[in-house]
Amino acid sequence: MAASAVSQLATIFSSSNSNSLPPSFRKLSVTWTQNNRIITNTNDKKQSSQSVNDDHLTTRRDFLKSSSAMLAPMIVTSTTSPAAEAREVEVGSFLPPSPTDPSFVLFKATTKDTPALRAGNVEPYQFVIPPTWKQDRIANILSGNYCQPKCAEPWIEVKFENEKQGKIQVVASPLIRLTNKPNATIEDIGSPEKLIASLGAFVTGNTYDSDELIETAIEKLGDQTYYKYVLETPFALTGSHNLAKATAKGNTVILFVVSATDKQWPSSQKTLKTILDSFRV
Repeated sequence: MAASAVSQLATIFSSSNSNSLPPSFRKLSVTWTQNNRIITNTNDKKQSSQSVNDDHLTTRRDFLKSSSAMLAPMIVTSTTSPAAEAREVEVGSFLPPSPTDPSFVLFKATTKDTPALRAGNVEPYQFVIPPTWKQDRIANILSGNYCQPKCAEPWIEVKFENEKQGKIQVVASPLIRLTNKPNATIEDIGSPEKLIASLGAFVTGNTYDSDELIETAIEKLGDQTYYKYVLETPFALTGSHNLAKATAKGNTVILFVVSATDKQWPSSQKTLKTILDSFRV
């Protein structure tokens, strides 16, 4: 909008064709001499004059001043948006070091981070990340923002990425999508294989085939049970190597996914496994 207004002003005050000017400006057009003095051209007579009518100068000066005042906030507003303020910096610049391994930083999700946490639809979770990773933006339609607190389909909570090492995403699924039992544990839902059959497409970003499941494990941390997965997914949008960890708490099943491409995997698999193991709800 600001650029359009500036363009219109430029047209008004620099056009050499008086017929192209708006009616209110057709009496005079403006050029600049080498001495920076305004020369006025009368359209009817098409003659130049070195003397400038004070009333015309005053009118133009007032107009330019008022236009500049109006354009200033427009220009500032056009360059600032919520999207531009999203964190595009390395997480090490704003997250604290992990108390268990200072080479990582600790991400603890709070109500400030996601719509589902604000709605009380997801229990807080945490994990470690290398400090050079960056947080990705999530489209509104994928964040669950539009359907909280009663979403019928899974949504993405948070995403992080490093172009040399891989990606992280936290996916939340309504418990009722997987079982009719309120406050069910992950064991109530079924075996690790049964759970991944329902949520595998959210690991890969497109489709899931049971042949892609390489390994499963069950991990108990206090009262919470986690299912762990190793998948080789050559056709996945997320990457050909996927590690996942899932648990159920409250009204949701939380799926933590760590992904890498064939190029990233050889040098980053140790780091990605550390990230996966650190996930807690």
